[in-house]
Amino acid sequence: MRVGSLRIVRSSVHYDATIEFYRDLVGLPVIDQFRGSYGEDGTIFGLPGSPTHLEICSLEGGRLVERSIRSTRLLLQGEAAVNDATKKLLVNGVRPVRDQHRYWEENGGITFRDPDGRGVVYASWVYGRDPQPSELPR
Repeated sequence: MRVGSLRIVRSSVHYDATIEFYRDLVGLPVIDQFRGSYGEDGTIFGLPGSPTHLEICSLEGGRLVERSIRSTRLLLQGEAAVNDATKKLLVNGVRPVRDQHRYWEENGGITFRDPDGRGVVYASWVYGRDPQPSELPR
């Protein structure tokens, strides 16, 4: 398989607020937008230096399915990077919440909720590299 990029797509009941959250507070850059495509509006965020995208589509009058694990996990390079990345959320009154999956809390992750109630986890660990001793479960 030769994959050029990976795009995670999510519907949003609170489309405008969700776009502002990921763009203005999380800090993901918008790489494209569309209006009225098959009845949906959408915004595509690109992660710097990566062919990985997050696409948010409007879900007018819809309802999200509850009780499933639904989160975006941003795995950052160290605790200082997590602190820097979460400053804007905290300054704007977004408070951390308990994560649906204990692993992230037990391993130093910080979880916030986006306007649709989905978790956004910031963790000082990068998949594919050996965790530092301070990052291992106790």
